[in-house]
Amino acid sequence: MLFIDPHIHMVSRTTDDYQAMRAAGIVAIIEPAFWQGQPRTEVGTYKDYLSMLVGWERFRASQFGIRHYCTVGLNSREANNEALAEQVMELLPLFLMKEGVLGIGEIGFDDQTPAEEKYFRAQLEMAKELDLLVQIHTPHRDKKHGTSRSMDLCIEHGLSPEKVIVDHNNEETVREVLERGFWAAFTIYPHTKMGNERMVAVVQQYGSERIFVNSAADWGVSDPLAVPKTASLMLERGISEADVHKVCYQNALLAFGQSGQFNESDWLAGVSIDQTQRFNGNSVLRGGQTPQVDKPADERIIH
Repeated sequence: MLFIDPHIHMVSRTTDDYQAMRAAGIVAIIEPAFWQGQPRTEVGTYKDYLSMLVGWERFRASQFGIRHYCTVGLNSREANNEALAEQVMELLPLFLMKEGVLGIGEIGFDDQTPAEEKYFRAQLEMAKELDLLVQIHTPHRDKKHGTSRSMDLCIEHGLSPEKVIVDHNNEETVREVLERGFWAAFTIYPHTKMGNERMVAVVQQYGSERIFVNSAADWGVSDPLAVPKTASLMLERGISEADVHKVCYQNALLAFGQSGQFNESDWLAGVSIDQTQRFNGNSVLRGGQTPQVDKPADERIIH
C-alpha cells in the first residue's frame, strides 16, 4: 500500500526517517508550520523557518523519493507574542502563494486566549480572501470546547467546512466534526493523543468518510511511521483494505487536493532521485557516500 502523512514536522527529523518512511510506502507528506520548542525572538527567524519549509526541506524529501508539501501560518502558541505575531502576519502573504504551499496551517487554539483568537480570525480572513485551505490545531486542554469554537469561527468567517481540516481529534470531538461537515484528522502518538488501538475503534464506529490519520512527528516522542503502522493494525483487526486506503491515503488526497497543488500524478510514476544534486551548495550525503540516481542524467533541478 501507498501512504500519505498529511501532518509531519520533518525539520525535526533525520534523513534516516525519510529512508524508513519511503521504505514503508509513504510517498507524500505535508508539513505544517508549528512551534519549534523554543520561542522565536524575532520575525527574521520565522522567515528563515518558512523558507526552509518551501526550500531545503522540499529538496531533502525529494532526495529520498518523497514529495514534500506544506502549509504555513502563525501557530497558536506564538500568537500570544503579539509583537512577533503582527510581523509574522505581514510576512505570511509572501509565502502563501509559493509552489507546494497547500494552505494556511497549523492555526487555531492552544490556551484559548484572546490573542490566539485574534490571530486565528485574521488568518481565517486571509484564507477566505485567497481561497485557501485551512489546517486547524485543536488544543490539548479543554479540547472539546476548543474544537467546537474553532469550527464556529470558521463558519462565522464564511469558510466552507470541506475546505477546513480539523486536526488532533479524539473520541470526544469526532462526532461533531463529522456532523458539521469538516475533515477529521487524527494524530497517532506513541503515548498521548490517539494511539493505534483507539484509532482502530474510531474507524470501526464512524467508518472511513472524511477521516484520516497522521503522525505529527516532531522533536518530541513521536513516530514518523505512525501512518503505515496504523494501517497494518487496522487490517489485522478486520477493517477492509478499501477503508484503510481511505483513512491512510485517499481522504488526505481529496482534502488537500482541493488546493490544486496536491496531485497523485506527482508521485505515482515515482519521484526521481538524484543525490548528485545540491541545494544552495548543500548535499544530503557525506564524504565517501555513493549518490543514488534514479533518473536520466540530463534531468536536473537548478537551485
